[in-house]
Amino acid sequence: QVELVESGGGSVQAGGSLTLSCAVSGDIFHNHCMGWFRQIPGKEREGVAIIARDGGASYANYVNGRFNISQDNAKNTLYLEMRSLKPEDTSMYYCAAGGTVYACHLDSWRRRWIDRPGGAAEYWGQGTQVTVSS
Repeated sequence: QVELVESGGGSVQAGGSLTLSCAVSGDIFHNHCMGWFRQIPGKEREGVAIIARDGGASYANYVNGRFNISQDNAKNTLYLEMRSLKPEDTSMYYCAAGGTVYACHLDSWRRRWIDRPGGAAEYWGQGTQVTVSS
């Protein structure tokens, strides 16, 4: 039973945009903090962005205003809009759920999750590949 399903990955040229989606089962979406992570083969998984139910969001430093995480609470769907993509953004992107909705309201908690080496989470999607060419 797959509970987090990503879509929207693809190949774009540098400077282009992509929007990733993640369809999540209702019980997971409404009981956990949601976020996006990414991983290049041979490297450790890293956090990208985290969002709380109230819309409060935190981003990895390398995002630098280029990405926007959002959610549709009625559709149990998480999004990641990516603009000004760079070749170094090439990676497998994963949707993840972890922690509680209460902890997620704290920016400090979200930042710790983003910065935690290896990107631990309770639930993971199967990933969607993003490839950015120069």
